[in-house]
Formats: sequence, C-alpha cells, structure tokens
Amino acid sequence: MCGIAGLVRWTDAPVSVDDVVNMCQAIRRRGPDDQGVVASDHAVLGMRRLSIIDVSTGQQPVHNEDKTVWVVFNGEIYNYAELRRDLERRGHRFYTSGDTETIAHLYEDHGADLVHSLRGMFAIAVWDTKRKSLLLARDRLGIKPLFYAHVDGGLAFASELKALLELPEIDRRLSWPAVRHLFAFLSSPPAQSIVEGVYKLEPGHRATISEPGRLRTQRYWDVTFRPNTTATEAELVDELRTLLADAVDSHLVSDVPVGAFLSGGIDSSAVVAEMSRSAPGPIKTFSIGFKERAFDELQHARTVARAFGTDHHELVLEPGDVSLLEDLFWCLDEPFGDSSSLPTYMVSKLAAEHVKVVLTGDGGDELFCGYQKYVVEGRERARDAWPLSIRRALGAVGQAMPYGMTGRRFLRHLSLTGATRYLDAARLFPDDDQAILFRPEVLPRLRADDATSAALDQLRVVRGSWVSALQYSDLHGYLPLDILTKVDRMTMAHSLEARPPLLDHRLVEFAATVPPHLLLRGASTKHLFKQAMRGILPDAIIDRPKQGFAVPLSRWFRGEWLAFVGDVLRSTACRDRGVFDPAGVDRLLRLHAEGRDLDLQLWTMVSFEHWCRLFLDRPSPRADHAPARAAAVAAAM
Repeated sequence: MCGIAGLVRWTDAPVSVDDVVNMCQAIRRRGPDDQGVVASDHAVLGMRRLSIIDVSTGQQPVHNEDKTVWVVFNGEIYNYAELRRDLERRGHRFYTSGDTETIAHLYEDHGADLVHSLRGMFAIAVWDTKRKSLLLARDRLGIKPLFYAHVDGGLAFASELKALLELPEIDRRLSWPAVRHLFAFLSSPPAQSIVEGVYKLEPGHRATISEPGRLRTQRYWDVTFRPNTTATEAELVDELRTLLADAVDSHLVSDVPVGAFLSGGIDSSAVVAEMSRSAPGPIKTFSIGFKERAFDELQHARTVARAFGTDHHELVLEPGDVSLLEDLFWCLDEPFGDSSSLPTYMVSKLAAEHVKVVLTGDGGDELFCGYQKYVVEGRERARDAWPLSIRRALGAVGQAMPYGMTGRRFLRHLSLTGATRYLDAARLFPDDDQAILFRPEVLPRLRADDATSAALDQLRVVRGSWVSALQYSDLHGYLPLDILTKVDRMTMAHSLEARPPLLDHRLVEFAATVPPHLLLRGASTKHLFKQAMRGILPDAIIDRPKQGFAVPLSRWFRGEWLAFVGDVLRSTACRDRGVFDPAGVDRLLRLHAEGRDLDLQLWTMVSFEHWCRLFLDRPSPRADHAPARAAAVAAAM
C-alpha cells in the first residue's frame, strides 16, 4: 500500500524532480515508511510506501530486468505469488519478493492487457522508456483512487487531488458541475474532481498516452447481470460460501498483522467469521459506538466478538473538540457530504494503534441488496400506474408549498416515476431547492451540467429486473464515490490499509448471477447472503434489522456543535466566497434549529467551506511539505 505520483512530459523541457517530491510529500500519510523517486528525461515517478508485503525489498518504483519498464503502484495484488510463478516459468527474473514487480513483467508480456490478470485493489502507473508511453489503470470496483491532469506538454497523476495541487500549473478553480454533483449526491462526479481540469480515472478503466493531449481511456471490465435460473438456492448458497472463504483468505496475505472493522452488521460479521477460521490466534476487531442508543451498534459487535473470540477494541464517540474536523476535511481531499466519515476517521485511528491492515465488510449491501431503499423502491413502483393527472396535481401542490414545510418534498416525490423517482430520494438538494442554497449568480453555472444524467444512464444500462438496475447503479455510483472514497481517505489518514474482500471481482461477478427473487423477498433484504451465514453467525445478528453507519449529527448540530456550524457558514470568508446565499444559509440553520433534520445538508456545506479554506485560499495547501531533493531521489531510469 502506498501513495503514488508522477509527471510525464514529451517536450524538451526537463521534468522537475522537486515537483514530484512535493506531490509525494503531500500524501505522505498514505505511506509514512518510505519514499522513492525515479527520474528520466521525460518522466519522474514517485511513491510513498506503507510497508505491508515484502517489507525489506519492496521499495518502489520497481523495474523490469533491463530497466525499460518502471512501475509505481498503490494497492495489493492478492494473486501475485501465482503470477510470479508463471512469469518465472516464462523466463522473467525477479529482484524483489513483493507484488509490484509482477506488474512490470506482466506489462512486458501483455502491455495494457495486464489488468486482466490482476486480482486485487490497485491504482497503477507504468512508464515505458522505449515507447515513451504511460499506462494508468484503476481496479475494477474503484477501491483505490487515481487522479490526473493535463499539464504543459504532458500529464500529471497522483493518488490524491491534493498532490496535484502542489503543481504550479494546476489552477485552483472550482468545477461547477462537480459542485452541483456534490450538493445533489454528496460527492464529486465519477470522472471529474472538484477542481476544474483535474480528473479521476474511473473504476474498471485504463488510460494510455504517448504524446501530449492524446490520452486514450478505455473500460476494461464491467459487471454483467445475468441471473442463473438453473441452479438451486442450496447450490448458490454453497457457491457463495466457497467464494467468500476464498476471498477472505486471499485478502489475509500480509507480512504485518491484520485486523477487522466490526460493526455488528451481517457483512463485517461474515468477514470476521471467515477470518477466524484460518487465523492462528484471536484476530483484532475494532468498533465505534455512540451514547445515543438509536445510533449505537456496540452490543451487536460485542456479540460477534464473543462468538469468535476476537481481541476486541471499541470507542464511544461523543461530540468533542471540533478542531479534529480540520484534519478530517484535509484528509478527505475533496468536499464530502457523508458524515459517517467522522466515525470512520475515529475507528481508523483506533485500529492504527494496533495493526497496519484491516478487512472491512464494504460492498455487501450493493451485491446482495441490503439497502432499505430497494424495499422502498419496490413499494413505490406501484405508483407508476397512477394517472398522470394525479401525479401532476401532487407535484403542483408540493411546488406551491414554502421551502421547509412538512410534506413539500414528499408530495413532489410522489409526482415522479421510474428512475427519476429513485434518484430523487437520494438527492441532497433537488434542483428546485438549489435556488435556496446558492447565490443567484451561481445558479447559471450549476445548470450548465445535469448532475443526474450519468446516474440515470446507469439505471438504464441493465435490461430486465429493476433490482439489478439499482444494484448496477449503486456499484458504479454510490459505492465508489461515497463508501470506498470515505474508507480509503479515512484509513489512509492514519496510515492504515483497508481491504474489502466482498469486492473481490470473482465474488462480484457471482453476485450478478443471483436471481433477484433470492435477494429481495418483500420487505426482507439479502436473503441468499443470510442463508449462507446460517449456522456460521449467531441468528440474532442475521435477523436483526439493518442499521446504517450514521452519526447523531442532528442533535450535535442543535447542541454541542451549534456554534461551530453557525460560525463557519456565517463567517466573512464564507460570505465573501460568493457561493452560498446568506439568506438561504440563515433559513437552513433556522429550520434545523426548529426540528427539521438538515444535518447532512449542513455537514456538506461545512465540508465544502472548509475545503475551500484549506485548498483554495492558501497559496500552498501546507507549508510543511518542503522536502530535501537529495534525500528523495532514489534512482535514475
């Protein structure tokens, strides 16, 4: 695990080593154990290393036998030992014992198609000195991030946006389509960052470039939903158990201790159960709880910890010093509306005191239909048969109601149908409500791009079951943009590697063959997964209602953190930024104080304002990045 960065130019102008060193320093939390940089006439590659596999000889950048191929890589390749044996049989010679070098030799044999051989999570950069070409690749589900930007005569890339902001060529200007997406869906879009001109390589994509301005991006993997109608439920249960055990075993490959996040939900509990089968001793588990009973899951986590004899650690989170939020927003790297990033930050801090690697249960809800919103959608689909006149009348009544009035959004929601209705339930600020939040002069910029169009397209890709369409949409939207982004940034904030075995691509491809009726049964979710866990997990864990990883922010924003929120959003800096309408800010704060739960809206606004202060208002995001060039340069190509 590490953070990577690089700069490639195809002009005669020299490539600055210091620029890449600065980029690496900006993401040093991703890899506090080591730094490596390699330079040539046209490219400089850099990395920050968190030593997990091949601790003694796994320093990056890594090269092939004749040093014509160089690799920097963030992530883990779980089948690297198998790949290495095959490569050695074909005559390749290795000088390290880790997983990175397999990528260099695979590139020699397969070029950009090397990605098809990899089982794991990864963001990869390969520089081919002979062809003067760069390959970038991101794992199938988007577990590991990769940003890039076109620069004068070339391309820059990095694991985080903040690293690219170290380059003087990157203008720190807001991407208004990304701002619109943030306040609709809590995150920036799949392919665009919050900064204009800085992009994300999407999950399951690779990109090649051998001359400036000619980046070619291609999807190399996608999940296809084809229900297996011949297998029995018992056969699918057996296959699921086998794949789950194999996925967890593969994710345990490490030269350092491995623990697990344990919420007490069925996904993380299943991972802990499988880990306990093969672990030589008690595994370490980590949980976060709250004093507010409605948000606390510690009793369930304790049940699982007792059942499998784990070395259990937990922390009860209370509203404390808000100064930690500046570090949290810094580590999030972009404005982010999911407030569960706070407990994720804290449980990562707790785990990092004991281990370097944790396994998580992320992905189970998308693969096996665990979200309550799927049940709600099934119920609401009956309304699609309502006459258009009735739906229009309901929408008109809702539209006429003043903002903040109880029932306004519900009536407008009832007027919608199909995919538009489903997305409306997930939107933070619907289009009409953005006029409340933003200044009038900002609104035309936001309307230049439809933040829902890509999400609507995803819902229309899958033909057949609407259940599969929702799964596909969440696997390409909510999972990588929210869940995986949150876990990556918050664990890396504490130099902790998180691995989600449920997102092993073989398990994902299997889940896409499960018939929808074995996933959703009326109001019951995750039917097949629950059947697979019978006899392995306690029934009380399998049968308990799903509880999301939520934070009691509504109460905190009316109590201990009330002054903090008001001070941020009513500050001179926020007003002078010219984005939020002061009257709209006052209205939202007043409505929340009066009992409307607008905590996510306020959290997203606070996150946005803090990000702007950290990354737009300062000449350089941090003054403590200045490195010593001589100590950082490890090799020359």
